[in-house]
Amino acid sequence: MGTAPYGIRLLVGVAVTAVEETRKLPQTILMYPMTIASQLAHLVMKVQQDVAVLVIKGDETLESIFPPKDEQPEWATFDEDLPSDDAADVLELTIRDGERLTEGRFALFSGDPEPNNNTPVGATPTTPDAAAPEIVAELDYETLTLAQLRARLTALRVADLEALLAYEESTRARAPFQTLLANRITRASAK
Repeated sequence: MGTAPYGIRLLVGVAVTAVEETRKLPQTILMYPMTIASQLAHLVMKVQQDVAVLVIKGDETLESIFPPKDEQPEWATFDEDLPSDDAADVLELTIRDGERLTEGRFALFSGDPEPNNNTPVGATPTTPDAAAPEIVAELDYETLTLAQLRARLTALRVADLEALLAYEESTRARAPFQTLLANRITRASAK
């Protein structure tokens, strides 16, 4: 058989494609919302990227026309700004074993003793008549941080808690530890 004219071949191709697309139409209709949403998201991201590129170019141009001033506010002083002969005015932090002592809210994670009154650094502050109760040695209380002590409190009796509080008050007198022990005694006594 001979070849059909170009126009007829074109019409047959269009008819077959229309039939195929009509058969796919139910599935295609279901996919349209997702296709449109993904194309819209792609368009939004592309616009955002283009805007960001334009802003960066604008920043670079403005920076070349109006160079930024490298000024330091009057109130801002940094260590390198201080003369070396003013070292006496710089506050030196107490350092023990290469680490800075922590105070206040950071005492929660610090197991190092804080100096109390005129106790030398490194010495355990105690009063001559303060004998350590058994519970201190049993818990290894001297090395516990506040968080570690808090974890062990629920297993202690009221008498042990009172002994620890008395020991803390007579030795280091750390406020966070005293508060923790006093609160636990109150809760345990209320039960």
